[in-house]
Amino acid sequence: MSDLKTMYVRQRKYIFLLLSFYVLGWGFTSYQSIFLGLILGTVMSLYNLWLMTRKTEQFGAAVEKGEKVRSLGTASRMATAVLAVMIAMKFPEHFHLISVVFGLMTSYIVIMIDFFLQTFLRK
Repeated sequence: MSDLKTMYVRQRKYIFLLLSFYVLGWGFTSYQSIFLGLILGTVMSLYNLWLMTRKTEQFGAAVEKGEKVRSLGTASRMATAVLAVMIAMKFPEHFHLISVVFGLMTSYIVIMIDFFLQTFLRK
């Protein structure tokens, strides 16, 4: 398995762990809209992480073959974020908007934490 795929699998596990805590928070606390917003944003963030991993693999394969390199899918990741915010704005009684935004940042925070853990734990 490539290093990129290994990182993706590890980061996906971390995100699923966070999602399980969010689901427990949604089910057992009175802050349901906040946790539902975190769930929506984190699910979209996980989708963006998968998209970024897939596009990066395609980018690497194109470079190895000497082909023309296409975009890394920034527009599609932004469209996913806009969709999540639109859902939160359409149903404000169910989703807390700020929580959705924090959820959208989850994969990037997980990537940074995973990088630091892997860097300092390998020494």
